[in-house]
Amino acid sequence: MSHFKASIAILIVIAFLLVLTSIFTVTQGQQAIKLRLGRLVNKQGELQVLNPGLHIKTPFIESVRVFDTRIQTLDIKSSRIVTKEKKDVMVDYYVKWRISDLGRYFKSTGGNEFKAETLLEQQLNTSLRAQFGKRKISELITGGRDDIMSLLRDNAEQQASGLGVHVVDVRIKGIELPSNTSNAIYQRMRADMQKIANRHRADGQAEAEAIQANADAEVTVLIAQALSDGQALKAKGQAEAAITYSTAFNQNKDFL
Repeated sequence: MSHFKASIAILIVIAFLLVLTSIFTVTQGQQAIKLRLGRLVNKQGELQVLNPGLHIKTPFIESVRVFDTRIQTLDIKSSRIVTKEKKDVMVDYYVKWRISDLGRYFKSTGGNEFKAETLLEQQLNTSLRAQFGKRKISELITGGRDDIMSLLRDNAEQQASGLGVHVVDVRIKGIELPSNTSNAIYQRMRADMQKIANRHRADGQAEAEAIQANADAEVTVLIAQALSDGQALKAKGQAEAAITYSTAFNQNKDFL
């Protein structure tokens, strides 16, 4: 009897373990696929992707691979890129991506995130070199960065779709110049700014001289007009005085 009870207990434990190994949970932000003896499990000819929830698998025969389908960040450090002027620049940028087609992602990368990011980085570096090769450094600094990021995102999205990946965004964090390049560009920019400053200074001097000449001419005219008006008033005053003297003399000859 004791052997029977022990056997029942063992069977219960085995059944319990089988149930535990048969049931698994896929949480929010994840998807999973089942492998049967190392091969993908298909349902009606299509890969069966398991969405969040409670699922069952065959113990010891089927295994489960769970993948994070939330947005991931790939940070790419200091890629050396050549611009249109054949100048080297160091570019730091990052990519926001996520798994969009788990079946295609698994088939193209084996479910290896490092391989997926390596392929994605290679594609982006190729596009980045092509876009930077069409532009001068001044364009990249003054406003061409937004256009490049938009083009990179579109190109990366088209290419990454073959990996089962959706590219959410591509952002350039910084564009740095090597010391020899930055010094040459600084000197050239300084010379350009000096030319602009000299031109503005010359234009300002010419305008100042024109204003001074106009002011001098106006002063000369005003002085001449004032002298003319003064002489006229003086002559009028002298005439009125003569009339006054004459009238007074005629009234009283002893006035003088």
